[in-house]
Order: sequence, then C-alpha cells, then structure tokens
Amino acid sequence: MESALTLNTGARMPVVGLGTWKLWCTYHERSLVRGACEKTLSDLKLDHLDLYLMHFPMGLKPGEELFPFDAEGQVIPDNSSFLETWEEMEKLVDAGLVKAIGISNFNREQIEAVLNKPGLKYKPVNNQIECHPYLTQEKLINFCHSKGITVTAYSPLGSPERPWANADELSHLKDPQIRAIADKYKKTTAQVLIRFHIERNVAVIPKSTNPGRIKENFQVFDFKLRKEDMNTILSFNRNWRVFPMDWASKHKDFPLNAEY
Repeated sequence: MESALTLNTGARMPVVGLGTWKLWCTYHERSLVRGACEKTLSDLKLDHLDLYLMHFPMGLKPGEELFPFDAEGQVIPDNSSFLETWEEMEKLVDAGLVKAIGISNFNREQIEAVLNKPGLKYKPVNNQIECHPYLTQEKLINFCHSKGITVTAYSPLGSPERPWANADELSHLKDPQIRAIADKYKKTTAQVLIRFHIERNVAVIPKSTNPGRIKENFQVFDFKLRKEDMNTILSFNRNWRVFPMDWASKHKDFPLNAEY
C-alpha cells in the first residue's frame, strides 16, 4: 500500500494511504479486471479499497509474467484499450469493491480520452506520475488540477537507490543547489523536496526503509518554501526521467511521447 504527505491548501487533496492499490497491466482485459481487484482485497484482507489506480494506460499480454517481452525486449500488448479497462473499473465502484478510481502515468491526451468517453460514470480522482525537480511536470499538473483531478508524485526524491542509476548521475539529495536551500531552512534535502510538492498541492509518496528517515519525511509541516526558492527548484527541470519506460516505447498507448 502507499502513504502520502499532503497539505490542504484549498483544493481537494487525495487520501493516498489505507487501501490504495493499482491494477497491473496484464489484467487490463475486461474479463480480468474484477478478479485482479478481488485478489488484491483477499491478499490485503480488506473488504474494499479507498483508491484503485490503473498503473499504466498500456495493457499487456495476460499471464504469469509481469513484463511479457518479445524478442526485441519490448512488452507484448494485449487486445484491450484503456477506455474498456476504465469501464470495468467503474463497475468496481458500483460493486462497492473500491471507493474511488484513478490513473497513473497517463498523459493529457489519454486523460481527455477518459473524460470524454461516452457514458462516463466516474472520472479519475487522481493521476499518479513521476515528479521531482528534474521532472517538474508543470503543464500536466496544472491540467489535472483544472479538471478536478488530484496529483500524486512518485519518486519525489529521484529514487537515488534505483539499481540502474549511473554512477555519474547527480542525485537530488546531493544536488548542491538543493542542499543550499535546505541549509537555509535548517532542513534536510529530502524534507525540502517533499515540501516542494506540498507547496504545489501535490500528494507525495517518498520511499524509505530507514525508520529515522521515515520520521524525518513527516517533519515538513513546520516550514514553507519562499516563492523565490520554489522558482529556483522549478528551474532545475530538464525533463529527465527515473523511469523512461523504454521497454514499452513501441506500445500503441505509450504515454511518454506526448509533450505532457
């Protein structure tokens, strides 16, 4: 399950926490959606989920493999469309299995396709996307908020422990410019990065297995970043992704070719 750090700044914020889960891509076909949700509920010993997200807009070949690859190292698609999958997720709300449904890694065009779908019963309440100072996602966040869709930032610290990181990549947590801002507020770089998202009315799901750092990650409500510091952090954007999803670049619903 996921947890989030949020601050109510006037707009509706998501409760990304108890009972939040995602529908994996190999379960996008109509006949598989409900069973996947029921399996999750059984595994978690819950009678419902507060929020259920479509992990990607890309359906993959059903089966035991999480990532079914072809000979070229590209994922093998299924025959579904994310609009059909969304219709099945709407049925989960009607059945009382989930309270709300949302999306993850959707671009603007894909979100609009859902919002404009004939017969839409429930619009997405949340879009979970990669977001950090090197990928600020300003246009996508503003678009989601304009449609009443809340946003959750994953990898808000830049996922410094990811196995595929290059040794010469500059870590967000060690970035001297971010560290200088943190020193000004007598905070850690992680706390500044988390606060950066809160100031933007974005839910945050930092990941850590260190109890001390987990505690520190919650100590972000006793300060605010000045406008000039927010602008400085926003200026670090370079549209660089921790998760470029190269393995799905040929999928018909690959979301990252769009501007946002």
